[in-house]
Amino acid sequence: MNWLLILLPAVPLLGAAGTVAVSGRTASRYGVAVSAAVLAIAVAVAAVFDYGQAGRMQLQTDLPWIPGLGLRFHLGIDGISLPLVVLTALLTFLCFLHLAGHPPEAGRTRALVFTLLVLEVGMIGTFLALDLLVFFVFFEVVLIPMYFVIAIWGGRDRRAAAVKFILYTLLGSAVLLLGLLVVWAQAGTLDMVDLAASHGSGIARSAQIVAFLAIGIGLAVKTPIWPLHTWLPDAHTEAPTVGSVLLAGVLLKMGSYGFARIAVPVLPEGAEALAPWLGALAVIGIIYGSLACLAQRDLKRMIAYSSVGHMGFVLLGFATLTPVGMNAALFGNIAHGLITGLLFFVVGGIKERYGTADLMKLGGGMLRRLPYVASLLTFACVASLGLPGLAGFWGEMLALLGAFQPAPGLSRPLFLVFMAVGGVGTVLTAAYFLVMLSRVTHGRARETVPVGPALASAEEIRVVLGPDEPIEPVATGTAVAEAGPPRAIPMRDVTAHELAAWLPLVALTIAFGVWPKALLALTTPAVHAIFGIGGGTG
Repeated sequence: MNWLLILLPAVPLLGAAGTVAVSGRTASRYGVAVSAAVLAIAVAVAAVFDYGQAGRMQLQTDLPWIPGLGLRFHLGIDGISLPLVVLTALLTFLCFLHLAGHPPEAGRTRALVFTLLVLEVGMIGTFLALDLLVFFVFFEVVLIPMYFVIAIWGGRDRRAAAVKFILYTLLGSAVLLLGLLVVWAQAGTLDMVDLAASHGSGIARSAQIVAFLAIGIGLAVKTPIWPLHTWLPDAHTEAPTVGSVLLAGVLLKMGSYGFARIAVPVLPEGAEALAPWLGALAVIGIIYGSLACLAQRDLKRMIAYSSVGHMGFVLLGFATLTPVGMNAALFGNIAHGLITGLLFFVVGGIKERYGTADLMKLGGGMLRRLPYVASLLTFACVASLGLPGLAGFWGEMLALLGAFQPAPGLSRPLFLVFMAVGGVGTVLTAAYFLVMLSRVTHGRARETVPVGPALASAEEIRVVLGPDEPIEPVATGTAVAEAGPPRAIPMRDVTAHELAAWLPLVALTIAFGVWPKALLALTTPAVHAIFGIGGGTG
């Protein structure tokens, strides 16, 4: 039994229970401390991990759970799950750092800390589980806390978005459970290590196809894959900043992780039969997500639709059934978590300052008014559109490379079409991000921003625009009255709490972009183990 892996879900669970003894004033600091402890344990796991054996399960805990049914509490970690565990612990810690400087507008800080810690239990447990039923339990644990994060601390239409989220994900979970039961009935075991090692032997081809279809639909809802994505834009738009970060950075990865850990290795014949359909849905999602982004007026909604497109590249990598494509999907998972997490952090900061995320109301000139916030937004956007030298580039490029030479048995002309359509998607991705940046960060600022908590204090008010530029003041109150005639009201640029939460994501985006081998050397042995091949670079 390895205590490190048990501590990873146990510490946030105990931390959630401990919130009953914490006051509302210290709740956010308590959350920072507990999440920092979880991150420290995750770093310790990474430190003791044997990178020379990344293709096999390490630090395993395998205990009897329900002996009568042959169920075991089986945890472990390999080169596929380790990056996701560390990403989950990091993003949760950064969310608590952000929360310490930005208390929720709806109050109930202690309840929010409790909810986020329970959410962390489910997220980390999903990536550690090596029993199908344990995986399903952890997979479901995240639904209720995320529902409350949206429904209580979300925006104006939060309850409708939360109900839509829970209905979609519960329906997907029901179908997922049916697929897992088919695997259990055919193979006689729920142990994911044994199932992956058998490469589908003992499961009839027809049963593999049925099970892959059911499991794929269940995972597709969480990923999400077009056309099962419609809950995502509403959930992201209404969720608070920390909810959006964890939803995009981790929860979406739980679905795609299921393809790498269960669907493809356990059901190879089902994967081969349905791979062309996966590829088709992937490229439809890429184009649909990009076109939807071009039509959006809300920044958060635009980033939500961009996730549909980016996760389309992840699905395309899986659909190729090659080591290159699988590596692309796993790399794209991590890159998307880092970059989109940063995007939602920055957009959340913009919404707090301007009181809106509507592109038309934001106007332009952000680089002049908030140079650091605007620069970080620009960085996140160019990373998301796949600029070479940043992490977003490698996932997309490798996915297209995998489609260029799919696995034997798949139609190469068909996948060449998928590659071409995916290439068009990369152009459209650049288009909507650059259009958005031209509208928001450049041009002349429009002073139509209401007074809010992120605005400067009375003594900080000064003239920002030149005397000949028109100003459209709508702010009123003591601060403006004391300042004399209507003048432009500056907003605070990036704060210390925001820098602490955002800069680690910037650094990792650059690091993995410049040195992709740091991640590929970890995932490649595990990918080769999935396909039953020897060493190499993938």
